[in-house]
Amino acid sequence: MHKTSAWPLALIYAALIVFASLFPFDGWREQGISPWVFFSARIPPPYWTWFDVNMNIAGYAPLGFLLALAGLRSGWPRAAVPLAALAGALLSLSMEYLQIFLPRRVPSNMDFALNATGALLGALAAALLERFGAIARWSRFRERWFVPHARGALVLLALWPWALLFPAALPFGLGQMWERLEAALIEALQDTPFLQWLPVREAPLEPLSPGAELMAVALGLLIPCLLGYCVMRHAGRRMAFALATAAVGVGVTALSSLLSYGPTHAWEWLTLPARMGVLVALGAALAMAAVPRRGCAALLLLALMLHLNLLNQAPTSAYFAQTLQAWEQGRFIRFYGLGQWLGWLWPYGALAYVVLRVSRRDGDS
Repeated sequence: MHKTSAWPLALIYAALIVFASLFPFDGWREQGISPWVFFSARIPPPYWTWFDVNMNIAGYAPLGFLLALAGLRSGWPRAAVPLAALAGALLSLSMEYLQIFLPRRVPSNMDFALNATGALLGALAAALLERFGAIARWSRFRERWFVPHARGALVLLALWPWALLFPAALPFGLGQMWERLEAALIEALQDTPFLQWLPVREAPLEPLSPGAELMAVALGLLIPCLLGYCVMRHAGRRMAFALATAAVGVGVTALSSLLSYGPTHAWEWLTLPARMGVLVALGAALAMAAVPRRGCAALLLLALMLHLNLLNQAPTSAYFAQTLQAWEQGRFIRFYGLGQWLGWLWPYGALAYVVLRVSRRDGDS
């Protein structure tokens, strides 16, 4: 049996599927029909598209892959694939059953079949990779590149590109949530005596200056680099990791822009402050490649606090609000809540991780 990041990743991914399937969680009511009525609907339904087909399969394939991989790494060579496929199918069935009580969601037997197929394909992919030795090679790669207790950082790093897919008001601007949180609290406490106890800003938020925007972009890209450095020793490998992280971050941000605004606008986010911010982040990451791991953790803590402070002192633009509305009402509704919460919470998860890491008394090397 091996320690593996696949179990926590699988659990996190399953929780995100639940969130995406039941978002926005309001309007629960009895519809007056059997919750299993969707099983008798004809296949394919009249409203299906190839986008829905591909997304339903692709949405559950990582879950099947991670569950099967976790089972294989835990010493279940024969049971891993069927259990992973069964777990994915049962989760999908539960989500379709619950969607009958949500007026904004439509349960579908085709969705269930595609989700179960995706989970099975993902589990088979994990078994094939294990059979051909790819999993063993990854384990050897992980042992060479990362320290033994790197699972938490690797889980966060694996989630970072997914968090970037949700449109952000600023490139790499994860964690900008205080303006919305304040508005939600005001709405929730309206007509109650607790509203006057809520500390509310007296002055409106001001847009970031070009210099502050540059710094926010640089910090947003530097943070995952420093997170990786916390679990890596070799300076040369850290430099390669920083270059790969920058490439992934730029590529995923361009993909998010493409999905939000169309192919012709995929690179419009790369303004002068954004370009300079990417270069500053990359230069800083390369310059810090020789810093000890505990020093990297301290720098990461500082970068996270500065980044979150900068982001949450700036308002979201009206144009950005229109983009979010398009995601919420359009074909990305399945991923709206999922991506939104990932983008909001990822830096706070990284903050909790680095605080725990700095508080440890283990030696650094």
